Amino acid sequence: MQTSSTDQRRLLGAFLRTHRERLAPQAVGLPLGARRRTPGLRREEAALLSGVSATWYTWLEQGRDVSASPEALARLADSLQLTRAERAYLFELAGRRDPAAPAAAAEAPPGLAEAVARFDGPAYGLDRCWNAVCWNAAAERLFDGWLTGAERNLVRWVFRDADARRLIVDWPDRARRLLAEFRADFSRSLADPQMRRLVETLRAEDATFAEFWDEQAVLAREGGLRRFDHAQDGPAAFEQFTFNPADRPDCKLVLLAPRRADVR
Repeated sequence: MQTSSTDQRRLLGAFLRTHRERLAPQAVGLPLGARRRTPGLRREEAALLSGVSATWYTWLEQGRDVSASPEALARLADSLQLTRAERAYLFELAGRRDPAAPAAAAEAPPGLAEAVARFDGPAYGLDRCWNAVCWNAAAERLFDGWLTGAERNLVRWVFRDADARRLIVDWPDRARRLLAEFRADFSRSLADPQMRRLVETLRAEDATFAEFWDEQAVLAREGGLRRFDHAQDGPAAFEQFTFNPADRPDCKLVLLAPRRADVR
């Protein structure tokens, strides 16, 4: 069931209240005091530590419809000593992008690169914008023209490279589904200029991309059968598995496990 904006604000308020009440005054350098009826920090103390007004902070906890800038949320996350996962959840509830979130990775996180290197079948890692940041030899052979090119964005390659249309069996259906999966990530990064620039550029460059994008389809990144017709190796079929590394949930690990030779 879809969460309404009202429900989301209430969840945000409850989340802030719980973490404020869990944080001991001593942990932030405040005296315990003889008469403290509130467990943890008071609202006024949390507001002061975060550099916001007590009224605004109170309204935020009460789930009122108030605007929360990324910078104010970042200060709240710091003052409440949220973990990385808790901080990400805070920004998700607020519908904002964390200014401290890592940029699209120029290099693959070490764990992601290691998993890709150890896999026998084609494997690759994607950053937040679906740029390839690591891949193995099997993936480089299968996706010749994408992983050997100067620009390694998967969405751009699928829509703008003629070799992709020849390689991917049932290209229109696969391209449409891939774009619906990409939109799910795009929706979580609406304030990301790099993501917006990619979409705007492709809409201007490619009529098919613009048509599929305007269909407004959204899908979770799914596994399943992937079929290819390779120029040198002929037909091939794989079962695709996609994972998000726990330490870098903005990245993706994609593994293609070979299936039997019958790829009708």
